[in-house]
Amino acid sequence: MKYLFLAATVLFFACNTTKHSTTGAEAAMPKNISLNGKLFSSLFQQRAGEYRALCLQGYNAARMRIDSYVAQSSKPKALITDIDETILDNSAYAVHQAFLGKEYIAADWYDWTAKGAADTMPGAAAFLRFAQSKNMEIFYVTNRETKERAGTLSNLQRFNLPNADDAHLLTRRTSSSKEDRRVDVMQNHELVLLMGDNLADLSALFDKKSEAERKANVDALSSEFGRKFIVFPNPNYGDWESSLYKYNYKLTQAQKDSVMRSVLRTY
Repeated sequence: MKYLFLAATVLFFACNTTKHSTTGAEAAMPKNISLNGKLFSSLFQQRAGEYRALCLQGYNAARMRIDSYVAQSSKPKALITDIDETILDNSAYAVHQAFLGKEYIAADWYDWTAKGAADTMPGAAAFLRFAQSKNMEIFYVTNRETKERAGTLSNLQRFNLPNADDAHLLTRRTSSSKEDRRVDVMQNHELVLLMGDNLADLSALFDKKSEAERKANVDALSSEFGRKFIVFPNPNYGDWESSLYKYNYKLTQAQKDSVMRSVLRTY
């Protein structure tokens, strides 16, 4: 009986220890929406058939736009696409950061893009090759910086994506707005469609606008979505989140968490 009691005691403490043990990364990870939410959304991005379907749905809509488009001029036709979460999947970076208890940090992001290791989103490569077969020029308009050019081109070229060259990769300039780069493309090309995961990828009407203004402008341009504008799902990051903080990028994780909790609806 004494040995049975001893064995039971050891088993109890062993189970209790296992239940509450955490890795160093887990212990360091703040338990807040802004950080842990990225793990949940990355899980959706990496594992959900629904995410795959949404991507394919977006590219299918873009195909239909190209097939039905009637040229308005003699200029060569072009499409403009964002890169991150529109062509390339960076969820591995978000997961890596979250496991370390961190969100976006510029130096870490540069390390990631230098690897050129991001996978393509489901259907991206096939769609871009289709667009090329329809005599469309592809311009990659991204807010990655000039220092990221080599890694970015390497990543695009790894999948043999069309027009993955210096002339068609337009990186960030002095401003995060992409309007000047879109205008540059339109000087010599007829712009057929724009693709992005962030509304500011599509129009200057969404540059650094409030949450209310963003929604109002979406409604005003409602007929363009699924036609000229193709939007891809990105619950991990973007101006949808930044607008909640009024674009104050200096907020701590705790402050972000407080803002998120204040705007969530419940009952």
